[in-house]
Amino acid sequence: MISPVEQFYLDIEILREKERQDALLPAVARRGRPRKKKLYFTDETEMAIIAYNIEENMRLKNRVYNEFIKHPFEKLSENIIHTFKFYYFDGGTREVQQEVIAFLIEKMNKFTPGKGKAFSYFGQITKNYLIQNNNKNYKELINKSPITVIDLKRDLGAEEALQDKREGLDMFMDSFVLYYDKQIEEKFKSQRDKKIAYATLKLFEDRKSIEIFNKKALYILIREMTNTKTQHITKVVNVIKVDFKDLYKRFENGTYF
Repeated sequence: MISPVEQFYLDIEILREKERQDALLPAVARRGRPRKKKLYFTDETEMAIIAYNIEENMRLKNRVYNEFIKHPFEKLSENIIHTFKFYYFDGGTREVQQEVIAFLIEKMNKFTPGKGKAFSYFGQITKNYLIQNNNKNYKELINKSPITVIDLKRDLGAEEALQDKREGLDMFMDSFVLYYDKQIEEKFKSQRDKKIAYATLKLFEDRKSIEIFNKKALYILIREMTNTKTQHITKVVNVIKVDFKDLYKRFENGTYF
């Protein structure tokens, strides 16, 4: 039996073949303004989202997301952030964009075909999300920061120290993955918990190739990789988090493991 994503790819090929055939027909003069450049969020995007939502195979879900959904979500979030000037967030624009994309992935299964276009749905929930968080962060900034801090937020010395800390953390992460991979069988008893722990380490290992790297997105990825419930993921992640903090303190003190 063909899967939803496999059917999607067949349907897309049929549509594209029709477009190729139409392109061979004599051009018809059009009235009005010339058509704008190709849109980034199309009917193909909506079809891909529908297929993604009902697909059960994780490999196929990842494929259709990376090929048809990832770029539209990136452009949608980027355009809304800059168009409406949602700049009152911790971190830079790229971090805000990743946060928005994680939110969109979380809400993707809420989209109902036939109740409006996907572009309108995801555009609206993106704006609502950004309005709510932008206004909240702006109020906190005004209440907590003097004018000089608001106007002169950059601290080059602090930025350099932060970069050094990030490089050290990156080195620690590589060591942690190698070390903890050997501890899982003994530390976790059930096969479910072991599967979650291995999936978590896999994300740590692949961290440089993961576009979205925050708590919501990681929980979604682990849930889809392991087919387990959030409360089970939380239990395992909390164990790993305690061990991670303990080992990182030892690492900072020069004690390797």
